Amino acid sequence: MSEDLKIRNYRESDNALCQKMWIELTEYHQEIYVDPSIGGENLAQGFKDHLEQYGGESIWVAEVDEIIIGLIGLIVRGKAAEVEPIIISSAYRKQGIGKKLLRFIINHAREKGIKYLSIRPVARNKNAMKLFYEMGFIIIGHIELFMSLKEKESKKWKTGIEIHEIPFEY
Repeated sequence: MSEDLKIRNYRESDNALCQKMWIELTEYHQEIYVDPSIGGENLAQGFKDHLEQYGGESIWVAEVDEIIIGLIGLIVRGKAAEVEPIIISSAYRKQGIGKKLLRFIINHAREKGIKYLSIRPVARNKNAMKLFYEMGFIIIGHIELFMSLKEKESKKWKTGIEIHEIPFEY
């Protein structure tokens, strides 16, 4: 199936399907973090905001038989860039589509003369973390730490990540 995969620039006519995938990913984040507030009340707003801030020219879609099954974005900041977002529709995951999108965006970034490429997966998305590591994202550049200000939420966090011999939850 991934042989038939085409990667092309985002078009305005792709908006509804891309929003649908954004919502699907946001719902997955809500599920793995047991937090229905992730993404706010309008889950599609995140994609709308992304388009407004970075423009459609920063997004490419993956399609098979003219059906959009994934998307990837590249936010360029001088000689550095961030992969944001990368979304594969759940029905098409684990078929090599994420790898093909990443290879595409890595090559595109190289062609643009980008020196550093970063990606910020959510800590509990282990499948994404493994894929990104496998694709060469092996350097930790920044770490963003959070604190839960709600006492009842402490039980929902998992243990198991240690950095510099300091145990963290995720």
